Amino acid sequence: MTEMTFGARPERAAQPFDGAILERWWRSVDQWSLWAIGGLFLIGMVTGLAASPPLADRLGLPHFYFVTRQAVFGVAALGLMALVSMATPAQVRRVSVIGFGVWFVAILLLPFFGTDFGKGAVRWFSFGVGSVQPSEFLKPFFAVFGAWLLSASADENGPPGALLSFLVTTAVAACLALQPDFGQAALILAIWGAMYFVAGAPVALFVGLAGAVGAVGWAAYSSSAHFARRIDAFLAADVEPLTQLGFATDAIRAGGLFGVGVGEGTVKWSLPDAHTDFIIAVVAEEYGLFAVLLILALYTFIVARAALRLLGETDAFIRLAGLGLAVLFGLQALVNMGVAIRLFPAKGMTLPLISYGGSSVLAVGFGLGMLLALTRRRRGGPA
Repeated sequence: MTEMTFGARPERAAQPFDGAILERWWRSVDQWSLWAIGGLFLIGMVTGLAASPPLADRLGLPHFYFVTRQAVFGVAALGLMALVSMATPAQVRRVSVIGFGVWFVAILLLPFFGTDFGKGAVRWFSFGVGSVQPSEFLKPFFAVFGAWLLSASADENGPPGALLSFLVTTAVAACLALQPDFGQAALILAIWGAMYFVAGAPVALFVGLAGAVGAVGWAAYSSSAHFARRIDAFLAADVEPLTQLGFATDAIRAGGLFGVGVGEGTVKWSLPDAHTDFIIAVVAEEYGLFAVLLILALYTFIVARAALRLLGETDAFIRLAGLGLAVLFGLQALVNMGVAIRLFPAKGMTLPLISYGGSSVLAVGFGLGMLLALTRRRRGGPA
């Protein structure tokens, strides 16, 4: 009778479970992923104890300078991740729209106020006491912002979200390529491609995009000495022994199945980026192949858990944004490890939660927080 008189009661939006905030969060969040993330962080700290002191000694810094800083940034990142994971999908979307705008402007300002730290690519803002790499923070916000545009295009009388997302992706990738940072530009394209594929993009479009990417890659190879050097080194039959890739290759071979022993590795004394881009080489040398496989399994587990929880999601935005964040996390790890074994050209990409780097670990923490928020169990949401 009540419904006949006043109309059917509208369905409430998906809400977290009842109870205290922390209890509600703990029951709805993917606890298995939390444990896996914590495991990666602990592995990163243990590896940092082996990989970073030689560099600190060479620079005249305290022996555990980088380890201490990584611990501070890591704890802050985990706290940030937990806080962000309590957000609702709507809050994740709003923060990402604002965050994307802020960090995209920062990318545009890099040519005028950025620095390359002698590495040939202007990717950082230096503040004397520290530095910030805007592209690290831009990536997770881009994944959510792009998903919002793509999902909006499915609405009746909605905006041309697919076209807008393509234009935004092109602009971001172009800005990153001009730094030059072709690795991050390719990662942005891969994130968007994965989301658009799931959103129902025609196969013919991907064929055309693949051709366009190939043409752009050829143009970059022909015009950028920085890019050409990396491609030539990747395609060379033999690895130059005194390059970072050469040192990493020797370290991986020396590690074997069980490693040479904790603290017994030598590659960390030769590799300038042993604590960042090539930290997996230190793991392989000192702890062996089984340790590398464990790390790979943890990354795979986190991505797979997110994918499984998103399978039951009916909201297009949540499904696409979660996918984009999971692809970002997993693909960045895959590329970093792939570079060390010559599966990919050198990219200058960190290993999430394990490599040293304040911008990297904080951005990864924020991205994982948004992923955990989107994959939380909600009434009417994923099971």
